[in-house]
Amino acid sequence: MKMVAYIVVLVLFSITSSLVFAYDPSPLQDICVADEKSDVLVNGFVCKDNKKVTAHDFFFEGLDKPGNTENKVGFNVTTVNVDQIPGLNTLGISLVRIDYALNGQNPPHTHPRGTEILTVIEGTLYVGFVLSNQNNNTLITKTLNKGDVFVFPIGLIHFQANIGHTPAVAIAALSSQNAGVITIANSVFGSMPPISDDILAKAFQVDKQIIMKMVAHIVVLVLFSITSSLVFAYDPSPLQDICVADDKSDVLVNGFVCKDNKEVTARDFFYYGLDKPGNTGNKNGFAVTTVNVDQIPGLNTLGISLVRIDYAPNGQNPPHTHPRGTEILTVIEGTLYVGFVLSNQNNNTLITKTLNKGDVFVFPIGLIHFQANIGHTPAVAIAALSSQNAGVITIADSVFGSMPPISDDILAKAFQVDKKVIDLLQAQFLVKP
Repeated sequence: MKMVAYIVVLVLFSITSSLVFAYDPSPLQDICVADEKSDVLVNGFVCKDNKKVTAHDFFFEGLDKPGNTENKVGFNVTTVNVDQIPGLNTLGISLVRIDYALNGQNPPHTHPRGTEILTVIEGTLYVGFVLSNQNNNTLITKTLNKGDVFVFPIGLIHFQANIGHTPAVAIAALSSQNAGVITIANSVFGSMPPISDDILAKAFQVDKQIIMKMVAHIVVLVLFSITSSLVFAYDPSPLQDICVADDKSDVLVNGFVCKDNKEVTARDFFYYGLDKPGNTGNKNGFAVTTVNVDQIPGLNTLGISLVRIDYAPNGQNPPHTHPRGTEILTVIEGTLYVGFVLSNQNNNTLITKTLNKGDVFVFPIGLIHFQANIGHTPAVAIAALSSQNAGVITIADSVFGSMPPISDDILAKAFQVDKKVIDLLQAQFLVKP
């Protein structure tokens, strides 16, 4: 495709980081059945008095019943999480049934709070997930038949499509009492109010008329979104004073094994150079200087990291997510227009704000967000993230620039546009091997 070269520049300047895994808070007692009538607000639900608990609090019926797949993308999800079974509160697991019409699909989406393990009950599915920017947006796909099992790692964009000649059914478990869902098309092109077409046109490297066409189609899709909410999880808590990352060890763990404390020096907790501007000479006009556990080994297990973001005039940090961290940002110089999009359950509502020097803004964990320099001079921001390695998934790169590419049939149906539009978008983001 003639415009393939665009992504070469974009990918080089994507934020690169890897994922670590986190889970729902561990239960501290046998059961903590959700008390949905309580006015007390906590992360999840407060516990019902055990004397009032019955078997009904752990029971759901009807997962044998097919869902209604008569919608634009031809699928339906029946969710069984803490909202249906109050006894799941604090237990870190939930279940769904997914029905697919002929040629139906569960379009590209993420679960910011849970890994998904799926088995096919009936039919044949083509499934896949896209690795993060650090791993070159690599697409991992597989064709599944009855009885096959596949895993979609936490926070990664993934999909399923019915490629058989009959309706299909799958059952999936998720590693959270309420794993959350963010449907990419709905969040990016169907937020309310909409994300500026100037921002999206630059992010996706296409004319604004194409963006407006996609936005118009997604309004219909939003009506058929999967609905669920987010719960919050964090890096594992430290169990000792320090656990400096031993990057020379061959032992593989979640994060890094600890260096011998006798070998630890002040250098393990030090980084210099965050006063230096990054190179914003790229298509989006921004640069991120990352200071996480890869730069400061002493951050291992401490659940925090830092970045500096530079923006050229009219530059932007395009729509992306941090699957493993909340971001709190302050403007050092310039004026930024920033925003994030709530999940499907909250109608893909867009929350925006104009920030000036000294202002502070929070982007909640896992939500799609962006920043754009709307001033007349370069801008600078410093942001902290609530993970030693928060991860980053740039939406345009992951959806339209994965290697190998996601099928244009799948994307055309997901975004409700002609395949020629998808081919044009992929032309901006695909890199030939």
